[in-house]
Amino acid sequence: MSTKQIALVTGANKGIGLETSRQLARAGFTVLMGSRDEARGKQAAEPLRNEGLDARFIRLEVTDTASISAAAETIGRDHGRLDVLVNNAGIAVEGWDAKPSTVSMEKVRETFEVNFFGLIAVTQAMLPLLTKSAAGRIVNLTSILGSMSEHRDPNSPIHGMLCMAYNASKAAVNMFTVNLAHELRETKIKVNAAHPGWVKTDMGGEGAPLDVTQGAWTSVYLTMLPETGPTGGFFHKDVHMRW
Repeated sequence: MSTKQIALVTGANKGIGLETSRQLARAGFTVLMGSRDEARGKQAAEPLRNEGLDARFIRLEVTDTASISAAAETIGRDHGRLDVLVNNAGIAVEGWDAKPSTVSMEKVRETFEVNFFGLIAVTQAMLPLLTKSAAGRIVNLTSILGSMSEHRDPNSPIHGMLCMAYNASKAAVNMFTVNLAHELRETKIKVNAAHPGWVKTDMGGEGAPLDVTQGAWTSVYLTMLPETGPTGGFFHKDVHMRW
């Protein structure tokens, strides 16, 4: 088995997930780039490998139990453990003004399947491998849009942004983060939530102020926390955000 640290990044074929994979690989990790589409996943990993980085495609559909189980089995067989899990995969299928009174229930369910239920399913499947790490790290990609304190504050930049399904899914991710960190508090595994910022991606759009290099910063930072670092927190860069 390799002595290098092993990291799994979900939704790694583009955007923040791809850049997170690149930065972790440059830091010396073996990075398993999770993607539901094999062609796109391999295409995303190729330029990283051309840089001499240890980045490898692994098929992973976060809403498919069989795919998750197969990925966990492959990681266990090939590496024996997992040191880092970055739950990066996420979607926003509604408009950015989807009001609670009229939001499509179909879109709410679709959003939660990926952003929340899929995240939990992947985490549960990978936990046995993370317990074999000397210092496991779980990073859950969330958003400032999941902060109730920010939504309630009329001075907040997100006050009045009623993208209901996405907001609620990320608030749920925050709760899962806190609860899992509490459950694992006596272990060496740290669990934190990362707000990447408003980033130029397919989801964030070209008007966003941050590029993907900046957007990946928080996730990478939280994967490399020392033993004395925080757990159960909600961060943008190294600043704890309001829940």
